Amino acid sequence: MVKLSDEAVVKIGSVLNDPKRPMKERFRALFTLRNLGGETAINCISECFTDESVLLKHELAYCLGQMQDQRAIPKLRSVLEDKNQDPIVRHEAGEALGAIGDPNLRELLEKYQHDPAVEVAETCQIALQRINWIANEESKKEKLSKSLYSSIDPAPPSKEDDVESLKKTLLDESRPLFERYRAMFSLRNLGTTESINALGEGFQATSALFRHEVAFVFGQMQDERSVHFLKKTLEDTAEHEMVRHEAAEALGSIATDECTEVLKKYLSDPRRVVRESCEVALDMSEYENSPEFQYANTLVTVEE
Repeated sequence: MVKLSDEAVVKIGSVLNDPKRPMKERFRALFTLRNLGGETAINCISECFTDESVLLKHELAYCLGQMQDQRAIPKLRSVLEDKNQDPIVRHEAGEALGAIGDPNLRELLEKYQHDPAVEVAETCQIALQRINWIANEESKKEKLSKSLYSSIDPAPPSKEDDVESLKKTLLDESRPLFERYRAMFSLRNLGTTESINALGEGFQATSALFRHEVAFVFGQMQDERSVHFLKKTLEDTAEHEMVRHEAAEALGSIATDECTEVLKKYLSDPRRVVRESCEVALDMSEYENSPEFQYANTLVTVEE
C-alpha cells in the first residue's frame, strides 16, 4: 500500500466519520484506514465510536484488532468498559484486545469474562485464553494447519486434522469455547465438503457468539458449498441479529447470483444491523464480480 501523508489519511477518515455518506462508502474508507495503519488512521477510526450504527462501530473494533497496534488498546478498552455501547460492539472490542494479545490485558479480560452480556463474557473468555496460549512456551512447538487467510483469528487452529474428531469437538458444548473455536478454524483450513458440512452443523450451537463465528468463517472461505447454510441463517428472523448480520456479509463475499438475490430481500429488514449488513454485502458482492484489485483501496472518493 502506498504511504500517504497524514493530511490524506485524515481526508479518508472524514469519509468514515460522515454519517451522511452511504454505509458502503464508509466501510471502504474504514478498510482503507485499516490497511494504511499508523497513529493517524487509528485516531480516525477511534473518533467514529460515537456513531449511531452498531454495525459500523463493531467493524471499527474489528479493524483496530486486526491492525495489531498497541496504540489502539486505550480506545478498545474504553469501548469494552462502556455499558452504553451495544453488546455487539463491546464483544468486538474484547475480541480485538485478544487479537492484539498484550499480556497486560489479562486483568481487564478476567473482569469482563463475567459480564452480564453473554456475548461479551464469552468473547473475553476466548480472548483471555488466546493471550494465555500465546504466552505458553509449549504453544510455540505446536504444528498447526496453515491458514490461507490473513486474519488474526480469535483462536489458533487445533492440532487435530481429522474431520470427524474436529466435528465432535466443534459440537461438544461441554468443552471450552476456545477449544471449539480451534476446531472451527481447523475445519476452515481443511476446506473440504466434509469440513464445510461440519461447520454448517455449528449453526445448531446454543451460543450466538459461536454461530456468528461460523458465519464469519464461511465468509472467509468464500465457498459456494456454504451458501445454503448462510441463506437459511439470514432468512431466520428469530435468529440473533449478530448471527444474521455475519451471514449477510458472508453471502456478500461469496457473491453468486443466489447470494445477491437473498441479500436484496433483506435490505428493508426491521433490524438496522441486518439491513445495513445487506447494503454493505451487496457492495462487496459487486466488488467480487468486478476487476477491482482490492475491495478497500486508497482511491476512496474524498470531497474537498
